Parts: sequence; structure tokens; C-alpha cells
Amino acid sequence: MYADWDALYLDNVRWVYRLMFSKVGNRSDAEDLTGEVFLAVLRPLDPTVSTHEVRGYLSKTAASVLAAFWKRRLGREINTIELNEWEHTAPPPLEPARPEQVELAATLLAGLPDRARRVLELRFLEGASLRETAHELGVTTNYVKVLQFRALRLAARLHDGETGTGRPP
Repeated sequence: MYADWDALYLDNVRWVYRLMFSKVGNRSDAEDLTGEVFLAVLRPLDPTVSTHEVRGYLSKTAASVLAAFWKRRLGREINTIELNEWEHTAPPPLEPARPEQVELAATLLAGLPDRARRVLELRFLEGASLRETAHELGVTTNYVKVLQFRALRLAARLHDGETGTGRPP
């Protein structure tokens, strides 16, 4: 049972978002669909029912929202959307980075060419989507994938003490 809508939202938004992201594969659509799910349940769902009932209702609503999304996107009706049990569980808490990890990351980033460093900062430190990173850098999303792969490969070489090929990512 939840005290109010804020508590209900805060307890469930992460797994609903993860579910949506797992089904659509991109951040912006997942965020929009998560919002749609919570807007759809705002009136009919009573936050004072059990947590299990709330999650069941959210799951059914999420499946309906996803079906409507894919119908709009593909132009055909989707009848079955499987919702996995893991999507209902809370993620394990993140452990704070140890000082030596922070120092290593800073050292590796400092050793990268500007563009490679910026791609990794945007994607992993700022949590930007491929689309957002592409917009920021003025490149295509496919090129962001290439830049990210090359930057990670170069960072791994730096970590292992290799000099690399001399070609910037």
C-alpha cells in the first residue's frame, strides 16, 4: 500500500521505464511511454491497494501502451507482449565509486583525444542517449556508435599500457 501518488510513482517508475526501454530500445520513446503508463493509471488506480495489485495494474497498462505504440509504429496490431518477472524487481543499489576508480577514469579520459573523451562523457557520465550525443556532436547516431566503440577500445589500450595505432577514434 502506498501513502500517496508520489510514493507509488517513485517506487515503480524505474521498473516501468526499464520495461519500456527493453521493449523499444531507445531512451526518448521509453521515457514517453513511461509517462503514458502513469497518465493512464492516474484516475482509475487507487494508490491505497496492495503493492502487488498496483504492479499488476501497471503491467497490464504498460502492455496496452506498448501495443498501441507498436500499432502506431508498425501499422499493425500486436496481440502478445511478454513482460518478464525481472522487470518488476527493484534494481540492486549502485555502489559508490571508489576513489581509485574515479582517478583511473579521469586519467583515461584525459589521455583520449577530445572527441573520444566527449563521446564517453556524454554517453556514460551524463547518460545522454545516442540521439542526444549525435545532436551535441553534430554527427549521425550511427557515427556515435562508431566513435563510442573506438573511444572505448582506445581507453582499454591506455588502461593496458598500449600505445595504440596512433589513429584517433
